[in-house]
Amino acid sequence: MSKKIIEHFPYQYQAIENTWIVLKDGTKLSSRIWLPEVEQGQQIPAILEYIPYRKTDGTRTRDEPMHGYFAGHGYAVVRVDMRGSGESDGLLKDEYLKQEQDDALEVIEWIAQQDWCDGNIGMMGKSWGGFNSLQVAARRPSALKAIITVGFTDDRYNNDIHYKGGCLLNDNFWWGAIMLAYQLRPLDPHIVGESWREKWLARLENMPLWMEQWLEHQTRDAYWQHGSVCENYEDINVPVLAIDGWEDAYSNTVLSLMKGLSVPRKGIIGPWAHVYPHDGIPGPAMGFLQEAVKWWDHWLKGEDTNVMDGPMVNVWVEESMEPAVCKPVSKGHWVGLEQWPTSDVRMKNYQLTYSKLTEEMADKEERVFLKTPLNHGLLSGEWMGAGVLGESPADQRLDDGMAMVFDSDVLENAIEIVGYPRFEIELESDKPKAMLFAQLSDVAPDGAVTRVSYGVMNLTHVNGHNRVDLLTPGEKIKAFVELDCCGHHFKEGHRIRLSLATTFWPMFWPMPEEATLTLHLATATFSLPIFTGNKVTGPNMSPESAPLTPMTILQEGRVDRSIAYDIVNDMWTCITDGVGGVFGEGVYRFDDIDVTVEHNLKRELTLSNSDPLSAHYTIYQKMKIGREGWWIDADITISQSADLDNFYLVGEMAIKENNQHAFHKKWDQKIKRVGL
Repeated sequence: MSKKIIEHFPYQYQAIENTWIVLKDGTKLSSRIWLPEVEQGQQIPAILEYIPYRKTDGTRTRDEPMHGYFAGHGYAVVRVDMRGSGESDGLLKDEYLKQEQDDALEVIEWIAQQDWCDGNIGMMGKSWGGFNSLQVAARRPSALKAIITVGFTDDRYNNDIHYKGGCLLNDNFWWGAIMLAYQLRPLDPHIVGESWREKWLARLENMPLWMEQWLEHQTRDAYWQHGSVCENYEDINVPVLAIDGWEDAYSNTVLSLMKGLSVPRKGIIGPWAHVYPHDGIPGPAMGFLQEAVKWWDHWLKGEDTNVMDGPMVNVWVEESMEPAVCKPVSKGHWVGLEQWPTSDVRMKNYQLTYSKLTEEMADKEERVFLKTPLNHGLLSGEWMGAGVLGESPADQRLDDGMAMVFDSDVLENAIEIVGYPRFEIELESDKPKAMLFAQLSDVAPDGAVTRVSYGVMNLTHVNGHNRVDLLTPGEKIKAFVELDCCGHHFKEGHRIRLSLATTFWPMFWPMPEEATLTLHLATATFSLPIFTGNKVTGPNMSPESAPLTPMTILQEGRVDRSIAYDIVNDMWTCITDGVGGVFGEGVYRFDDIDVTVEHNLKRELTLSNSDPLSAHYTIYQKMKIGREGWWIDADITISQSADLDNFYLVGEMAIKENNQHAFHKKWDQKIKRVGL
C-alpha cells in the first residue's frame, strides 16, 4: 500500500530551520524545530530526536514528513544534531560516549524550560537514535516520559554492526568508511557564518579513524558494556515502544527488551529493512506515525488511546516464499505474543544423523569432519538491509553445496516458528582459532532454498564474549550457536534444513587459519521455537505522512552488485557499487535550502580459497555537497587486510573546496588480532 500524504491536520505548524541550544560548557547544538500553531500561552508536549546525521542536508528527506506529522497532531518536535555533527559545535569522537548522553540530558532540560513546552517529553529514533533513546532513558531525566526505539540494540558488542557471535563483521569496516564521508561534510555557512571553514578543518584534523577504534576492542570489554542497556534493564523507568523488521539486523533485540524490561512496553517485529516502518521495505509498510501518535497521546498527553491493549508483541510471520535477492513484498501474517517468554512457544529438538534432522535420539557415535571453502556465503545478502533491492539472500543451493546440510523429512503438516533457534554440539578443532556457522532454511519441493535464520560463533568465545580461550587442537569442547530471532511458516510438503560451515564470507572476516572441526553428531541438538498461538489483526497497516521534503532528483541512483571468479589466480571478487547514492537514492537537491548532495560508494572484497590471509577489502567513496559558489568535493580510499597477527588499515582522504585543495590525510594503522 502506498503512503498517504496528509495535507490537513488538526494543527497547522511551522518548521524553524535552526535554533541554537547552548549547553553549560558554552557548546552550541544546532536544532530544527517543528511547532504547531496553538492558542496563545498553550503549552504542549515535545518529542526529541538526537542523532549525528545532519538535520540540514542529511536526514531532511525523512524528517519533514515524519516530524511534520507529529507537529500536525499537536507536538513540538526538536531534531538535534549531536556535538561535532551537522552545524553543532565541537568534535564527534566516537559512538555513544558519556558526553553524548550528558549533552542529551541538557537538551531535554532545555526543551522542558521553553515557554511552549508543558514539561512532558518523549524521545525517539532509529539506529543511532534508537540506541541513544534507550541509553538516555537509562539516565532517567525527569522530563522524559516515554520513548520509541526503532532498529536498535541493547547489547553493543553482540548485536551491532561490529561483531556477531564474537566474529568480525565486514560491515564494521563499511560503516567506519561511511562515517568518514558523513563527517567530512562541512558546516553550512548560511547557518554558522564565516566560522564554518575553521570549524570544518578542525573536525577533519581531529576526526577518528572509526573502524580502527572499534577494531581495537575485539572482546566484550568495558568499551562495549558502556551504552549496552542490557547491563541493567532496571535503569529504564519509562514506557518503551520497540520496533524492527526481519530484513534489518536488529530484530533480535525487540524480544530481549520485552523480556528484560519491567516498565510498560510494547514490541512490533515486521518484515522491514533498516527504515522507519511507514517507509517499510519490503512491504507491507505500517502506519507507524499513527501508532506513534497513539503512543505519545497516551504517555505525554494522558489520553486513553487503548495503546496498551492487545498482545505485548505483534510479530510478522513470513510465509514460505521463493528465494529472491529482490524482495519488494513479504508474504505473511501477524501473530500476537502476550508476553515474552510465552507458553505459546515451545522448543522442539532435532538430532543430527547421516545428513538428516530427526526427532529420534542417535543410538551410536557418529563423527564427521567439517571444513568449508573460504568463499562459503557468497550469496548471503547483506548483514543489514537498508531498503535497497538486491540485499536479500539468494537461493541458498550454491552456498549449501559448500556446507554440510541436514534435512528433515518432508513435512506432513505445516510448522510455524517464532523466536530464537539454537544449535549445540561437542566438537574438536585442529587449529587454535575457528568459527562455527549454522543456518536454518526452508527447502521447497522443487529444491529451492530460502534462508530463514543464521548465527555464528567464534569458538574461542564459548566461555563468554569477554574473554578469548584459544582452542587446544584435538581437545573436545561444548559449542553452541544462537541463531537470529525469526518468524516463519514452513508449508506442508517442505523440508527444514540445517546447514553447518566454518566460514561465511563476504559477511565475516575469515579466521587466520583454515580449521577442520570434528563434529560428534550424537551430542548435537538443533532446537526450533514452535509457535502454537493465534493470528491477530496486527498494527495499523495504512501508512501516512505529512507532506514530503521539497527536493529535486538531479540523477537517478542505482546499486550494482556482482560476483566474479578469476579461475587462473583462484580469486573471488564481490563488488557493490552505489552510483549516484550510497543507498541508491541518487544525486539530489534540497530545494528550500539549495543544497545538492552526491555520495557514491564502491566496495570491493577479494579472497582466494587457498589462503584466508588473502582477504582484502577496499572502499572507494566520493562525497560532493554544496551550492553555487560553495562546493566541497572529497575522495576517500581505504583498505583492510590482515596477516596471522595483525589487521592493517591503509587509506587516504583528499578534499577540495571550489576545486582548490583544502585538506589531505593518510592512514597506515596496525591493530593486533585477538582471537580472530
